[in-house]
Amino acid sequence: MTPRPTADPTVGDRIRDRRLRRGWSIRYAASRAGVSHATWSRIERGLQAADNRFMLADLATALDCSPAELAGTAVPAGDRDAVAAHAAVNAVRRALVDLDLSAPGPSEGPPLAELARTVALLDTLRQACDYAGAGRLLPPLLRGLHAAVHTGTDRAEALRLLCDVTFIASSVLRNLGHPAESWLGAERCRDVAEAAEDPVLLGYAAYARACAANACGSYDRGYLLAERAVDALRPHAARPGAPEMIGSLQLNCAYASRGRKRPDDSRAWSDEAAALAGRTGETTTLGLFFGPTNVNIWRIGIETDGDDPGLAASIARDTDPAALPIGFRQVFFYTDTARALARLRDRDREAIRLLLVAERVAPQHVHTSSLVRETARALLERSRRIAGGGELRAFCGRLQVG
Repeated sequence: MTPRPTADPTVGDRIRDRRLRRGWSIRYAASRAGVSHATWSRIERGLQAADNRFMLADLATALDCSPAELAGTAVPAGDRDAVAAHAAVNAVRRALVDLDLSAPGPSEGPPLAELARTVALLDTLRQACDYAGAGRLLPPLLRGLHAAVHTGTDRAEALRLLCDVTFIASSVLRNLGHPAESWLGAERCRDVAEAAEDPVLLGYAAYARACAANACGSYDRGYLLAERAVDALRPHAARPGAPEMIGSLQLNCAYASRGRKRPDDSRAWSDEAAALAGRTGETTTLGLFFGPTNVNIWRIGIETDGDDPGLAASIARDTDPAALPIGFRQVFFYTDTARALARLRDRDREAIRLLLVAERVAPQHVHTSSLVRETARALLERSRRIAGGGELRAFCGRLQVG
């Protein structure tokens, strides 16, 4: 039986479409994914939200595709900034493909001082989750810094700035739902860090690569990259930024361990990162904002996707996201906590409130998140049976979820 495509396919629609095209029964497909056939059926029919990253990776592996192919990259037409952010992806991709440090870049570019000011603006946009603004700045910055590395008078500074820009490119592309392009950005970050011969920057690049690998559902690879980077950085722990970088990599190990179905290892890594954060306090090093608050935000996401929403909600109760003065970590606190509360079933009103706060903090991030769309869809379905309120319907309208 060939499925008929819908105008706005959900994750469940895409899963059903791929299963039917292979001629598989639900029982067979579910056995490949290691989930119950009842769970698979509920996800296909939209009765269970497909807003769990680890579950989505298992389903994608069973269907021989990537998690991003199942999640999709639907963008609300009414959000011009979100549309512009996705429109910029191709230009960023091309600039990353062209960035080859073994070959000369453009013959000349803006002065390094001007490029440094633009990099600072880029980081401000990234922290505000202004992906459209970041997307506009990334291609000329990548090319300008490529030229500065080869022709400028301060190669070390040009490499440091280029490491930041390739890292940000990888982060923006990942958050827009393009993990393969995110991997390309992280690989370019690694190339730059190797040219700079800086162990902290090498850890920074490994963090980007691990995040991109995890986003592709390659948790074994993500874990290996982060674990090796922790070991490589420990002898340099006295360097400025090294402790914060080690802690951030430990959080990556915790996340990838849960994706590898090793919850005890995951919590051990989280505990190590938390102990380190207790010594460093809240930091801004390399724009990673490692510290006790960010450790908790990572733990909320890990436990939400690791099927312990009660623990995630408990951690959230003891976390003040306002301790981080930046949107790009706060939005994960609000959206991941909302996903956890939505799974507890009796906390829908709270979940809706947090989704609305997340939208105010970082609208482009929320409007382009497949996980948020799935959570909103599940809440909307339940609101037809319980009091969901006009705010939820308006929110779903902005996401084009019906």
